Amino acid sequence: MPQIIKAVFGVLIILSGMTGCATTKDPDPFETVNRRIFAFNEGLDQSFVKPIAQGYDSILPGPLTLGIHNFFSNLNDIGVVANDLLQLKFKQAAFDTGRFLINSSIGLLGLVDVASELNLPKHEEDLSQTLAYWGVGNGPYMILPFFGSSTVRDTVGWGMDTFLDPLYYAGAESETEALTAYGIKNLDTRAQLLSAEKILQSAALDKYSYLRDAYLSRREYLVYDGQVPEKEVDDEDLFDDDDLFEEDDLFDDEQ
Repeated sequence: MPQIIKAVFGVLIILSGMTGCATTKDPDPFETVNRRIFAFNEGLDQSFVKPIAQGYDSILPGPLTLGIHNFFSNLNDIGVVANDLLQLKFKQAAFDTGRFLINSSIGLLGLVDVASELNLPKHEEDLSQTLAYWGVGNGPYMILPFFGSSTVRDTVGWGMDTFLDPLYYAGAESETEALTAYGIKNLDTRAQLLSAEKILQSAALDKYSYLRDAYLSRREYLVYDGQVPEKEVDDEDLFDDDDLFEEDDLFDDEQ
C-alpha cells in the first residue's frame, strides 16, 4: 500500500514539474472531464456519505463531535509547524508549536482547544502552500474521484502532506486502525459541511462552477495569508474585438 501511494505521488510530482509553473488564462481546461467526475462524487455523496454524516451528527452529542474535531485539528498542527518552517515563518512556527503542546497536554490530547482561548489561533499551512511560496505554479483545476476539488499543485502537496500526518505512521502498526481513524476524520469533515450545504443549495445556480470558484479563491487566500494582490486588468482584454459588435453585423439588414 505505501509503495503504491509513493508511486502515484511520484507521477504527480513529475506532472507538477511539467504544468505547475505554467500560467494559463483558463484555470479549468479539463472542465468536461471534471464535471463527469464531479457528478460521480455528488452521486456517491448524496446516496452514501451524506446520510452517514447526518447520522453521525445527530446521534453523537455536540461536545463529543467537537472533541473529535479538535483532536484531528490538533494532529494537523504537526504538519502546520513543519510548513511554517519550510516557508521561513519562524515566529508563526513558534506560536503553532506552543499551540500543539498546550492542546496536547492541558487540552487532553487535543480534545479541548485550550490554545485558542489563550489567543493562539489555528493556522492553515500545507505543502501546496509551501510549494507556492517557493514559486511552483498552481496548475490546472482538477476534480479527484472521491476527494473532490484540487489542482495539480494541491494534489502533489496533499500527497506529500500524508507523510507529515501521524495517522499515516499509525498504519505501520495496524492498517485497520489507521483506516478507521482516517474514516472518522473524513466523516467529521463531511459533518462540518452540513450546515454550509444549505447556503450552497440556495446560492448556486451551477454548483460545479460555484464550488470551483470558491475553492480556487480560498486556496489563493491561504497562499497569500489573506493579502491577495490585486490582479492587473489587461486593457486589450477589456476592449477585445470579439466582445464588440462587428460593423458588418450592425448592417446585416441592408444586405
